[in-house]
Amino acid sequence: MGDRRSSVGEFLSVSAAFEESGEIGAARDLARSFLTDVQAVHGLHVSAGVMGTVQLVVSELVTNARKYAPGPSLMSLDVRSGAVEISVWDSSTALPAVLPPDPSRIGQHGLEIVMALCQSFAVHREPVGKRITVVIELEDSPL
Repeated sequence: MGDRRSSVGEFLSVSAAFEESGEIGAARDLARSFLTDVQAVHGLHVSAGVMGTVQLVVSELVTNARKYAPGPSLMSLDVRSGAVEISVWDSSTALPAVLPPDPSRIGQHGLEIVMALCQSFAVHREPVGKRITVVIELEDSPL
């Protein structure tokens, strides 16, 4: 797992590569550590709910990348304008199938959950593979 951190003005970023399914926990740990640093070092508030949501979304996206694509996957977290952008690249050209909600289906609810939790969800084809990018606000939305 590689790690790159930068802080240029209001832009904070971390990225890592994951090559094995066992590293999914490391992806969650990196997200938690990064957001903890965003709070402690840079003074941006990250609610406890958002901390948990980001870790869940990271876990789902990296799990899918490791499960369905050969080779490494790359994850980046970028904080700017009060939101965290999570981006996960993998080598598979197959676009993810977002299934309609079905409470009787066992499994395959990951992207359904991710889409419900994020303010935006996008899939982009890359010269090699694809990139899924989601955005989560750092503050919980008022009900």
